[in-house]
Parts: sequence; structure tokens; C-alpha cells
Amino acid sequence: MQEIFLENKTIIVFLHVISAVVWVGGMIAMRFAAHQSFMTIESPQKRLEHIAHALKRLFTIVFPFVIILIITAVFMLIGYDIKNTDFNSIAHAKEGIWVVMFISLMVMISRRNKGVKFLNSGDTFRAKEQIEIIGKYMVPINIILGICAIFLGTLVSSSI
Repeated sequence: MQEIFLENKTIIVFLHVISAVVWVGGMIAMRFAAHQSFMTIESPQKRLEHIAHALKRLFTIVFPFVIILIITAVFMLIGYDIKNTDFNSIAHAKEGIWVVMFISLMVMISRRNKGVKFLNSGDTFRAKEQIEIIGKYMVPINIILGICAIFLGTLVSSSI
């Protein structure tokens, strides 16, 4: 695997970085641009429908990049032989953050899907319970975690 990494280092690192940018950038755009627009929709039912649709689109876009991020992370850990460097703990902390974010993404997808089921059955209150927590807490926490992971990755890559 180290040989594959060394032969394709530029493309692997590029795919890793662009995946992080799409994932974190998508959440930032959703939270600070789209979310504000949704709040101008007066009908709670329509607002939740638009939010659920936008979340589905976001998750559909970012999911392949999340998988690419994980795969390229493994290649980079092995390729750079991180375990034999002073940056082993930092690199593993960074990858741990991405794992927490991935688990959070799976929970967000599940909550969104449950919210849509409640919307479809006319239960706006329970739909809001499922969907609201995504934009209010989960996405902002994942944005902060993603920025921290990107910083740690920059620290490691600028030091090896």
C-alpha cells in the first residue's frame, strides 16, 4: 500500500483535501446560507419539507466524499509511515475526529429520514423534533470538528 501511495501521492492527497473541503464546506453553506433562507418560509410544514430536501441533497453530495476521505486517510497513514513519526498521535486524533463526524453524519441521515416519515404522515411536531437538532446542534458541531481536523492535517502535512 505504501508503494501505491508513493506512486500516486499527489492525487491521493488532493482527493483527501478536496473531500474535506466538500464535506465541511457543504455543512458551512447549509448552516450559514441555506438555513437562513429556510427560516423565511412561514409555513412550518413547507419549511421542514425544504430543509429535509436540502439535507437529502447535501448528504447525497457529501457521502461519496466521506468515503474517499476515509480511504485516502488510510493510504496516507500507511504511505507516510505515520506510526513511526512524532506525528502519530496527532494524525490518529485527526482521523478519530473524522470517524466521530462520520458517525454523526449517519445519525443525521437517520434523523432526517425519520423526520420525512413524520412529515409525510402529517406529524409536523415530531418531524421538527427530528430535523431541528440537525441544523441547530449537529451540523455546527461537525463544522467545528471538521475545521479542527483540517487544522491537524495541515499541521501534520506541513511537518513531514
